[in-house]
Amino acid sequence: MAEATAAAPLAVLTAGAAGAAYLYTTDPHQSGQFLPPCPFHLVTGLLCPACGGTRMVYDLMHGHLAQAWADNRLLLLAAPFALALLARWSWEGLRGRRWSPRLGRRTQAAILVTAVVWTVARNLVGP
Repeated sequence: MAEATAAAPLAVLTAGAAGAAYLYTTDPHQSGQFLPPCPFHLVTGLLCPACGGTRMVYDLMHGHLAQAWADNRLLLLAAPFALALLARWSWEGLRGRRWSPRLGRRTQAAILVTAVVWTVARNLVGP
């Protein structure tokens, strides 16, 4: 039973580690890199709430905190929470337990409103 509940978080961690290893050697600030474009930006020409996330992660891995902040402030602030959720999911999976976070309606609404406001602000003011 523990193997089944641990499989999904371990697969996510493995894929994340492989992606991070590739990204570490691939500078997304340089054109011509083999990295997927943002579909929202590709279609609309606008920045989505996560645009700049790849550059942000690259900069964090290379110790450039100021540049990571410039790439995507909101995503940088949200990253520790996402990592904490991933850690908890992995921990529970390794212990043979299923776990999924429960977000109330107010929390969901707050996340949605924050993402929309961030998207509008960064497209009006700039990144």
